[in-house]
Formats: sequence, C-alpha cells, structure tokens
Amino acid sequence: MKANPRSIATAVSRCLRQRPVARPSFASGARWSSSESRQWSTPLAKSLAEAITTTGPVSVAAYMRQCLTSPDGGYYTSRNDEGDQFGRKGDFITSPEISQVFGELVGVWVVAEWIAQGKKSSGVHIMEVGPGRGTLMDDMLRTIRNFKPMADSVEAIYMIEASPSLRDAQKKLLCGDAVMEEIDIGFQSKCKYFENLNIIWCEDIRFIPKDATKSPFIIAHEFFDALPIHVFQSIEPTPDTSPILTPTGPIPRPKAPPSSQWRELLISPTPEHSPSSTTPSPLDFQLTLSTAPTPHSQYLPLTSPRYTALAKTPGSIIEISPESLSYAADFATRIGGSTDAAASPPSGAALILDYGPSATIPTNSLRGIRAHTPVSPLAAPGRVDISADVDFVALAEAAIKASPGVEVHGPVEQGVWLGAMGIRERAEVLVRKARGKKGEEGVDRIEEGWKRLVDRGPTGMGRIYKAMAIVPHVPGKEGRRPVGFGGDVGT
Repeated sequence: MKANPRSIATAVSRCLRQRPVARPSFASGARWSSSESRQWSTPLAKSLAEAITTTGPVSVAAYMRQCLTSPDGGYYTSRNDEGDQFGRKGDFITSPEISQVFGELVGVWVVAEWIAQGKKSSGVHIMEVGPGRGTLMDDMLRTIRNFKPMADSVEAIYMIEASPSLRDAQKKLLCGDAVMEEIDIGFQSKCKYFENLNIIWCEDIRFIPKDATKSPFIIAHEFFDALPIHVFQSIEPTPDTSPILTPTGPIPRPKAPPSSQWRELLISPTPEHSPSSTTPSPLDFQLTLSTAPTPHSQYLPLTSPRYTALAKTPGSIIEISPESLSYAADFATRIGGSTDAAASPPSGAALILDYGPSATIPTNSLRGIRAHTPVSPLAAPGRVDISADVDFVALAEAAIKASPGVEVHGPVEQGVWLGAMGIRERAEVLVRKARGKKGEEGVDRIEEGWKRLVDRGPTGMGRIYKAMAIVPHVPGKEGRRPVGFGGDVGT
C-alpha cells in the first residue's frame, strides 16, 4: 500500500499555508548558486533546476511528469540499479502483492462481465494500464484460463507500460523464456497461459487502434493516482481602481463587482540562502503561488461547475488531472463508441481501482513515499514515488461526455467491492489448501492478506481505495448493475 493519503495531505497543506501568496523565487530577487557548485539531491533535480532557471517555474503536473517518467532519471523509467518499486524491499506494496485473491477476483469480474454481455465468442482484448510487475495480470490470466469459453475468445493482451525495466519484469512473469520481438507499436511475446496468444507492450494506449468490432476489457489499478495534476487556489478579488485614459483625459473606471480568480501553484528551485532563513532548505524545490494567471488557470478550472462553484470561496484549492480525463474518455470510446453507439453495439468494460474521495474534489493530496515511509513530494526527484488522490467524479463525467454508449457505476469502497466479489469465500478455500501444505504460517499469511485488503478502518485499504466500472449502456437494460456494484451475472 502507498503512503497514508491523509498524513501527507496534512503536510502539504501546511506547506501551502506557509506560502499562500509567495512569489516565484526568480522574481523576488533571491539568488542561488550555479548548478555546478550546488549539491543537488539527484541528477534529475539538477537538470530540472537548470530548466526552470531558464524558463521559469513549472506546474505541479510538469514536475510530476518529469519525476516519474523522465528518461533521464524518472522514478518509473530509470531504476536499473536500485531494484523495482514494489514489495517489502521496494517503496510500497500494492494490493496484488498482498494477496493473490485480489487479482483472481479482478479476473472473475472480467469473466462475469463477459457473461453478462452475451459471451462473445471472439474479439476480446484484455488491457492493463500501468501494470507494475505484472502480478495482477498474472493472477487474472491464471483465473481466466479456467473459463475456457472466454479464454478461447481472447485475441490479444495489451500492457500499457512506459518503463523498460518493468516491461522486462512483466515479460519474464507472463511469458517465461519466450522470445520478445519488436513490432510497430512496441513489443510482443507469447503468453505462457494461452497457446499462440500474444502479449503486446506499448507505451501509450493511443497506439492501440480503436476497433468497434472488438471487446476491450480494461484494468487500471493504481494508475490514475500517478498521472500528473495541476493545482489551483482561489484568491481574493482585487478591484481595478485605476482611471481609464481617454483623449480628453482620465475618467473614473465604472465600478464592477470583482470576481475571484484562480491562481496556479507552481514549483521552483529553493534558494540556497533565503533572506528569511539562516539555514539552507533541505529540499531542492518549493511550492509557490503564481502572481498572474497561467494558461492552465485560465482554462481548466472553468471546465466543470464543480470547480467554478468553489471559485467564490477565497483559499479554495482544487486539483485537476487532464491526462486522467483523457484516459477515461479513451476507455469510454473504446467501449461505447464516440458518437453513434447504435452503429456498433457497445461491448467490453473498464475497471478502475485506486484511491481518492468518493464525491469531492481532491485537495492537498500530493504525496511522496520512499521505502514505505511518507516523505515530501518535493524531495529527491526521481527517487521518490509521487501520487495524488483520484477525482472519481471527474473520471465519470469525462467517460459519459465522451460516449453515449457507456454508463458508470461507483465508486464503491474496495472493501465493499471485494466482499461482493466473494473474497472471504475464496480466502477460505485457500486456507483449507494451505493447512495441508504450508502449515499455519501459510494460513496466517492468507488471512492477514485478505483482511488487510478489506480493512475499513479510518486508514484501511478497504475504505481508502475505491472501485469504479465503465460498462456498455444498453437501451432497455438500464437497471443492470455489474457484479460488485450491486448486481450479479444476470442483472
């Protein structure tokens, strides 16, 4: 599990309150030493600082993107000598690493949705975005192969992965010693679970052609939380009292009701020697509030009534992830079509499992984690995992807006979803088998794993994590709910 969202959110909130209207350091007269003499925490920190010194402060989104996926030191793309990020020896543990039951139930959900849609005999594509080490897909495929009619309908498996090292780990787990070959959109190798079935890797889902005759089943587990966010704060209106200059002289400016404005939170290097401090900052970078509108602040907060309603409250902070909305829209158009859903019957489904609030806009949720310990998201760029809460309502709005052929269910708490999928019953089966093979130690591991996944305590994974489904909208079947969201295979 990644860092406790609430504890990190509090720390970031405190950071923002300390600099509510700070100017970017380059504009305030502060100076820092050249990048050659300053000791930066990572090589990526140095290159980022050099770029910002030239171009000016950058958005939180740009900072996140570089820290996570830069080819020159990004967290997910350049960890060749440090081991991977997952598991007890990494930085965090994800649900599939905690218990095999998690991936098995995701596989069961895909099978159940395939049955509910009429058991299509061909053209099924299974996709996973951000597949980590491949553990989730491995448990899914191992489960799906037990349902032979569906297994026979699968034509391709797609892994959307930008990290070469993670891609290699996924290939080893899912394909064994099979040869990996380069193709026009990425790489492919033979899946060990299905005869003559390819697993295809590509860096972006847009590389996969949209085909209305196919049924895409898309899984996004802890994917959206790593997509970059823009952060905005509403500021008090400042009325313009300057006179209007005319050919005959200045005239008073008409009084107009001032309106609040959104300002973007930006990231800039921390000066080595701040005039207000005698000790250097332990962080290479700092959050500052833009003193003028940015292109993103003039557009993104106006895209939803949910944001504009908060603009009237000075100090309100909102987080918006355009890339998340783009992915949700892509999922929807693959499942339901883009304009005329009747031209080709919608089919397939997307299952999103991530953390964030059920109904509110995320705020102050930017967080960092390293070695299972919460750290500042501004620390050691490239060596710290950075994430933020998912705005599930925004994802649902983007999906429905993108396609008339889909409907959205959820979010529901992960503990509720897993319970409805039968996690307790599956764990009991594993416990009975373990007693005869692994002894009580194996039993304890199974019990601890599944209970951790459904824990609905204040900071439990079962409460913080949510599940959301995008499924076909079929006229006349508006009452059908997917399994895990209040329905069963037949309803």
